[in-house]
Amino acid sequence: MASMTPQGQAELASQDGDVLRVEHISKSYGMVTALTDVNLRLARGEVLGLIGDNGAGKSTLLKILCGFQPPSSGAIFLDGREVVLKSVDHARSLGIDAVYQDLALINQLTVFQNMFLNREKISWPLVRNRAMRQEAREHLDEMGVHIPSVNVPVAKLSGGQRQAIAVARSVFSNPKILLLDEPLAAMGVKEGAIILDLVTKLKQQGNVSIIIIAHNYGQILQVCDRVNMIQDGKITLDKRADETSAEELTEVVVAEYRKALEERQRAAS
Repeated sequence: MASMTPQGQAELASQDGDVLRVEHISKSYGMVTALTDVNLRLARGEVLGLIGDNGAGKSTLLKILCGFQPPSSGAIFLDGREVVLKSVDHARSLGIDAVYQDLALINQLTVFQNMFLNREKISWPLVRNRAMRQEAREHLDEMGVHIPSVNVPVAKLSGGQRQAIAVARSVFSNPKILLLDEPLAAMGVKEGAIILDLVTKLKQQGNVSIIIIAHNYGQILQVCDRVNMIQDGKITLDKRADETSAEELTEVVVAEYRKALEERQRAAS
């Protein structure tokens, strides 16, 4: 059988509905290996939960996917075509954006100023604050993000509201893929519900595919279509959210702890 050309492979990959695919991604920092052999796919309009213990490699993978760091080996395919992400700006130009735990919001600026940060509307020499206020309000209302006023400094908002603003700002730029690194970290039930509702609304709209890192399995299963677990730098579990449970995912992690403990005990004996 004749081998398929790279173009034919790209067309085949794009036909299967995956907006993103990574194959055999590894990442090493000197003698330390963070990722060994990651294979992952993300369908159009899908929400994928990425879970795993601290240090498993989740955040490292997201940094590779958003162009912040290059992989040591492996390939990334976007819409079926292989891409080499040269920087965060390059990834954004291709439709990949990320929201990290530190949010990159400026607390002293208002909601609308943060929404338009580095892309302000200007009619030289004036900044079009009124137009930006109106557009920010319309965008937040459309996304179901309830903020009393877009004129409030983000420092006065709750943690959940600030996270929602950061996500909304990224969605404002119409990404194909949105990467969320621990958006529910250190949040209570009410705070987390703001983000879960926002992710649910984005999923219903179907315009963006999402990878979300989280530790709370119960929360992640509420909004995700599929769940991937990273252990020892590899994807060890890939299941539909409706085919697993928080109990099963917890047991997988506990079993890994037991295995590691037994190995240390044998090595010490």
